[in-house]
Order: sequence, then structure tokens, then C-alpha cells
Amino acid sequence: MEKCYLMTAVVLLGLTVRWTVSLNSYSGAGKPPMFGDYEAQRHWQEITINLPIKQWYFNGSDNNLQYWGLDYPPLTAYHSLLCAYVAKFINPDWIALHTSRGYESQAHKLFMRATVLIADLLIYIPAVVLYCCCLKEISTKKKIANALCILLYPGLILIDYGHFQYNSVSLGFALWGVLGVSYDWDLLGSLAFCLAINYKQMELYHSLPFFCFLLGKCFKKGLKGKGFVLLIKLACTVVASFILCWLPFFTEREQTLQVLRRLFPVDRGLFEDKVANIWCTFSVFLKIRDILPHHIQIMISFCFTFLSLLPTCIKLTLHPSPKGFKFTLVSCALSFFLFSFQVHEKSILLVSLPVCLVLREIPFMSTWFLLVSTFSMLPLLLKDELLMPSVVTVMAFFIACATSFSIFEKTSEEELQLKSFSISVRKYFPCFTFFPRIIRHLFLISVMTMVLLTLMTVTLDPPQKLPDLFSVLVCFVSCLNFLFFLVYFNIIIMWDSKNGRNQKKIN
Repeated sequence: MEKCYLMTAVVLLGLTVRWTVSLNSYSGAGKPPMFGDYEAQRHWQEITINLPIKQWYFNGSDNNLQYWGLDYPPLTAYHSLLCAYVAKFINPDWIALHTSRGYESQAHKLFMRATVLIADLLIYIPAVVLYCCCLKEISTKKKIANALCILLYPGLILIDYGHFQYNSVSLGFALWGVLGVSYDWDLLGSLAFCLAINYKQMELYHSLPFFCFLLGKCFKKGLKGKGFVLLIKLACTVVASFILCWLPFFTEREQTLQVLRRLFPVDRGLFEDKVANIWCTFSVFLKIRDILPHHIQIMISFCFTFLSLLPTCIKLTLHPSPKGFKFTLVSCALSFFLFSFQVHEKSILLVSLPVCLVLREIPFMSTWFLLVSTFSMLPLLLKDELLMPSVVTVMAFFIACATSFSIFEKTSEEELQLKSFSISVRKYFPCFTFFPRIIRHLFLISVMTMVLLTLMTVTLDPPQKLPDLFSVLVCFVSCLNFLFFLVYFNIIIMWDSKNGRNQKKIN
């Protein structure tokens, strides 16, 4: 009973923090003509309720795709339609065709913020609570502390409740998928993950680990027996879920193709804005987008992405385990973020979710990564006037992690899960005994650099000839951190000899 009370208190605290952040500004507030993501979500409600389905993704007199045209999968459109029905009941002016463009009011802001909170409360938060309750071999207090830290992760809160998006829906579905396949509810897990992909196509970042983990399970059961039956069931589940979500768009071939063109707009270029991945960082020194043809850029990004995630996916397929699955989710999502085509700064949330899931296993490194992931979005957060909420939520999250997990005491080789790797290195370099010390020093350098850059960005004006100087520096520093984490997580996966033998559920 005490556990229920404490978990309820944690959830209420998480909701309070979310709603407090939502009282601040949002993307594009009072900034015509395009406004921002807040207006995009409102506009999708306007489009879905006023136009027939066959016009949702097509350019027309009533649907100018240059003005926040719908570019997410059908499930997002259905969610927008549901919200639009509620909006129409409250105030039809909010979603009136054409005349509602750029609509802003306190009542409408309250409604929009409430839709995010309700979606979070229905999908993401229950998944977090169930995940933490199912953790094995730890005390009740540790489970509650784990839930507290995940629910206080500032990156997701600031983007969904500050900037304004519904990332908690797709991430929540993905987390339900992780729970399902980790507990051998493979069909339900597959269904949940299919819903995640059909809500936001960026969930493809997580698709290969799901595929490899389930395929590895089928191999383990034997493809001539139970494994083959499971494979057929999984295939039917995936196909059926996609057919149901896409059914209105399968009536005509051009409908399907147009939706796909909107979901994967390769013409937009290698990256957008200032994103902390390889291509944006490297473009500071060499303008890849201006030098290489468009199709070559696509091929290069594909090759780098595929090669960077291949080893861990092969390992997961050959030795499927819940622990290996979670770490491979981190590695693959980070590879996609760093190397893939058309990445947005907010896509780092797709890496942050699986990092939250390994917070208990490697609290020091997970906390560090989650701090960097939030910092990497600093230019966007400052643009939306979210400096104060960012500082407060980051400090609250850091204090929660530091006190709940004693992260500064969890830096030994065993607690960093680098014991096997260190033993391998010491075979060739016997004096290599200072790896944890290096990690601690790198952490201090990273944190001091982030704090210094934040202060410089907030207090100093950039040179007139270099107006994006601080934004570029934030991307550069964040990218270096992410490259280090990519190597680190790959080392954990490839040197973890227990993955193949460990069959515990949600380790």
C-alpha cells in the first residue's frame, strides 16, 4: 500500500512539473506568418476536421502544404481529428477553415496544453510506472526513485510542454512495445510498436532492435517449430496493424504514394537547422550539402548509419536478451541520430527514451547522457523563451538522479559495465587501470563546457560576422559527446558476454 502511495506521489509530482512548464511560452508564440509547432498542431486539427481524408496530405486551395502541411503518419492525423472534435465542441473558431490560421488565446492555449497532458497520462506515464514496477532484484524505493527520474527527464518535458509536441504518444507506445517483447507478450509488444511507427515515422530509429530481438527469439525457438509459428504470428500482427492504420489511404495508389512522400521528404536536405549530428557539425568545416549531389548525400548517410548499427544488431539477433535489447535500442537510435538523413534536433528524444530504461544499470553514464541531450536542444529552447524552465527542470532532474542513485559513487569498472572491456585492454596494456578516472574527468569537462556555453549564449552577443556562433558551438560540443556515447554503448554491447546467456526479464 505504501508503494502505491509513493508511486502516486511521484506521478503527481511529474504532472505538476509538466503543467508548470506548460504555463510558459511555446513555439512561434506571436510570431506570424508561420508561427511554430504549436500552430502546426492546431492547423492539423483544422485540416482533418474540415477536409475529407483524401485531401489531408495533398496540396490544394484549402490545404497549402507549404503552411505546416501534414507530414506525420495516419495515427497522428486521427489524433488531430479527435482533438479537433473536442475543440469544435468548445469553440468552433479554434479550428475554422482558413480564418483560424494563427489563432492564439489563453483559452486555446489551455486546451492545447491539456491535450498533451491527457495523452501523456493515458499512454506514456502508465508505461513508465509499469516498467519501473516490473524491474527485478531492486527494492520498492529504488523502483519509485527510477520512475521519479524518468518522469523528471527535462528534454521530453520541455519539448512537449514548452515547445509543444506530442512526443510522449509515440514514445509511450514504443515503451509499451519494449515491455511487451521483454515479457514474451510479443504480439502485443509488436502491435504497440507498430502504433508508435504509425504515429511518428521517426520511431523507425527503434525498428531494427525490435526486428532483431524478435527474429532472434524465433531462431532460438527453432524455425522448424515454435519459432516459425511465432514468426508468422508476428508478421500477421504487423501487417494487420499497418493495414488498419492506413486503410483510408489504400483506396488509391496515388494516395498511398503521396502520404509516403510527405513522411519522407528527402528533398529537404541532409539536415535542418542546428542539429548535433555529424553532418551539421562537419558542415562547419566542409559544406557537404553544396559540394555533393543530393543522391550521393543520401547514399553516404545510409552507409554510415547502416555500418554503425550493424554489429550490435547482429549481436542481438544471435544472442537475444532483454538487457541486450535495451542497450541496442540506445546504440541504434544514436546511430540514426548521428548519421541518418534529415535529422531534427528533437530526434534526440528517441535516444533518450531507451537511455532512461538503462538508468538503473548505468546511472552515472545515463544521467550524463540525458543532461547532454537536453543541452543539445538549447538553441531551440532559447528561441522559445524557455531558459528558466530549462534551468529549473535540468537542476531538478540532476538532483533527483544524484540522490536516488548516488551516481558519483557508481563509477567503478563494474558499475560502468566496462569490466570485460578493461580486462581485454589490459591483456595488451597491463597499466591500463585508470579508465574510471578518465570517465569522471570527461564528465567534469563536459558539464563545465555545457554550463559555460549556456552562460555565454545567454549573456553575450555573437560577432556580427558569426551570428550562429554559439548555436554551432552547442551542436559541436553535443556531437562530440554523442560520438563518445556511441562508442561507449557499443563497447558495452559487444563486450557483454552475459547477453547470450542472460534470460532474465527486464534485468
